[in-house]
Amino acid sequence: MRHYGLIGAHLSHSFSKNFFTVKFANEGIDADYSLIEIDDISTIDKVIAERELSGFNVTIPYKESIIPYLDELSAEAEAVGAVNCIVVKNGRKIGYNTDITGIEATIEWLDRSNVLILGTGGASKAVQYVCRKHDIPYSVVSRDKARGDYTYTDITAEIITRHKLIINATPIGMAPNVEDAPALPYNAITDNHSVFDLIYNPAKSQLLSRAEERGATTMNGMLMLQTQAIASWHIWQRADKEQPLVN
Repeated sequence: MRHYGLIGAHLSHSFSKNFFTVKFANEGIDADYSLIEIDDISTIDKVIAERELSGFNVTIPYKESIIPYLDELSAEAEAVGAVNCIVVKNGRKIGYNTDITGIEATIEWLDRSNVLILGTGGASKAVQYVCRKHDIPYSVVSRDKARGDYTYTDITAEIITRHKLIINATPIGMAPNVEDAPALPYNAITDNHSVFDLIYNPAKSQLLSRAEERGATTMNGMLMLQTQAIASWHIWQRADKEQPLVN
């Protein structure tokens, strides 16, 4: 049996274990998938050895901080500066970014003219990469002015009006803190806006609920989750092509 998992700090919100467990069973694959909470990314080699991991996903807050512990990065992961999928093979750890695939699959359905990205972490970096790749203009909102174009206190109704797609790439509103929402002037959101929240648990975050009340088109992070998970699976399969996982 091969072992895979999700590395993060707080994973009670995650649907990944169920997603991969069902996928493995449906495809007759002898593998399992675990949620692995760690407090310090410097322990990653010990975790890999103890769990005998063949590959794993990475989520908040380790998408960037794991990079120094890897042996190699794909070209896209290096360009983004964040990793969410790792292959472990022949003692080497190779990092990839499949968030890109998930983001592209989602924004295909949304108005992409002038994007306002909330957050500056690993997920935000993937969103920014996708915007640059597709020549979509964007601005970034951060709690720290040095890391973005605006802080949350800078956001005015006029800024919201100019940005027709708002993307939340922060954990604000994610379970269990489902009553939280980014600090925005929601009365400036209209039926001309699209709002994409990378959060998928809850299915409808406070951000999406408030945006829907204003008539905006909304999407949560479920399509992104499923698309990036399948992309991770294909990467793991290619890495194991000499010893296929399928019985």
